Amino acid sequence: MALPGRTGRRPASALAPTAHDAELRTVARHVSRRRFLTVTAAAAALAFSSNLPAHGAFAAPRLRAARITEDPFTLGVASGDPLPDSVLIWTRLAPAPFTPDGGLGQQQVEVAWEVALDESFALVVRTGTALAHPEYAHSVRVDVRGLDPATTYHYRFRTGAWISPAGRTRTAPPAGHDVTRLRLAAVACQAYHDGYYTAHRHLAREDVDVVFHLGDYLYEYAVNSTGGARNYTDRVLPSALNRETTTLADYRMRYALYKSDPDLRAAHAAHPFVVTWDDHETENNYAAEHDENGSDPALFLARRAAAYRAYWENQPLRAGQLPDGPDARLYRRLHWGTLAQFDVLDTRQYRSDQAYDDNPHVPGPESDDAARTLTGNAQERWLLDGWASSAALWNVMPQQVCFSQRRLDLNAEAKLSMDAWDGYRASRGRLVAGAKQAGVDNWLVLTGDVHVAYAFDVKDDFDDPASATVGTELTCTSVASGRDGAERPANWDTYMRANPHLRFYDGRRGYLRVELNRENARADFRTVSAVTTPGAAVSTAASFVTEAGAPGLTPV
Repeated sequence: MALPGRTGRRPASALAPTAHDAELRTVARHVSRRRFLTVTAAAAALAFSSNLPAHGAFAAPRLRAARITEDPFTLGVASGDPLPDSVLIWTRLAPAPFTPDGGLGQQQVEVAWEVALDESFALVVRTGTALAHPEYAHSVRVDVRGLDPATTYHYRFRTGAWISPAGRTRTAPPAGHDVTRLRLAAVACQAYHDGYYTAHRHLAREDVDVVFHLGDYLYEYAVNSTGGARNYTDRVLPSALNRETTTLADYRMRYALYKSDPDLRAAHAAHPFVVTWDDHETENNYAAEHDENGSDPALFLARRAAAYRAYWENQPLRAGQLPDGPDARLYRRLHWGTLAQFDVLDTRQYRSDQAYDDNPHVPGPESDDAARTLTGNAQERWLLDGWASSAALWNVMPQQVCFSQRRLDLNAEAKLSMDAWDGYRASRGRLVAGAKQAGVDNWLVLTGDVHVAYAFDVKDDFDDPASATVGTELTCTSVASGRDGAERPANWDTYMRANPHLRFYDGRRGYLRVELNRENARADFRTVSAVTTPGAAVSTAASFVTEAGAPGLTPV
């Protein structure tokens, strides 16, 4: 989501050169402009921009773990993408997290791991070792296989004399199993400089099976020495963070800053996460190879390669999501028995450029061009095919930007956001038609991006309030972005009157909690009163139910 003063695209000629332009230009010269403009730049781009080891490499010297004198587990642990027989566990070694190499130089480090049935690790069921490679910022990921379905596990890592914090995770139920209940949470938009992660502290204590992070895990904007709105008086953040991220080293240090937060680490340690990105993990409101500044696509794709690489290094993602240059297959499908199918989307990498210079605009020929896409053709086909073959009761679509129509004013022809699905109405129409054709009766859209909580009835025709309701959209508010917010923002009355399918709107920070069962889905909007000061309590601002087989939200 664009912050105030950063909407619209600016011509490249209006921008002063940044400190990193020369470095990016050096990277871009190694790959032809034609190769970049196809948006299929692969290993060559990453090799030059991100120090990817050549085929057969990983010949870095081995560091004796006994020589590590400072805690290397400063960034915590995480798990993700649970399957019935496996889960991905993650850590990243960084005894000096705010340095480009994390404090371990260019040496490999051997790391032991173990998975147990109990939190005291008396009942260990899987063990092994992995190498933390400098080429991947000393991140460690293990796809632990041979686990029992629907089971809670505990895991930890060890190197030298150091033992990581323990994490708790859970495998999915068996395929085809008629599960009776699933509890999930959804979070998004956690600008470190806008406030404390109080929402994550409360989320860590929730009884949920899995957490969906819907994007803007980090922000590329500079963070000053006092942490922005956190206004630190007990520490001074490094000056290297006080610039916009453009290089691999920048992005790696920014993830280190975010993961230095104890509340974020606690949420990761408590629950398996399923993550997807939005724009700020790379750059505000980018679209495919187009950044918001109108930069040379070759330069931007070099930056995108670095951003995607750092994202993978710092998230609990499997090898299948490893970027190939500025390309990565992040959209993917997970199941929770026959109760839920999760189609996790990527609405940034393949989208058409925003219409009307990415400014709010009434619908017109540019935005309504049938060839425009938010997902790209391959991802759209994958989604529609997945619905056609789905045996799940609930088809859940975790994604990034507002799916439902959102009229921004009360004019007869209202302006719409060109960055959300409103700017890609033909693309949205194809999904609505595809869901109906596939017989998707219980369609649940999970959304981030907008820094507020919304509950929408998804309509067959958003311009006709009497048209059929075909699904439900639940938008989680931000963890911190937007600072404290307000229960009723200044545009609350306008939005509620302009959008009769909008059933709830709250502008405070927090997260979304959803329980799915075989009768209904219940959504609880959890909010905190403030994030610019730590320690706020959490409360439920509103709850809604949508019945299985009868789309439409009912307040509880």
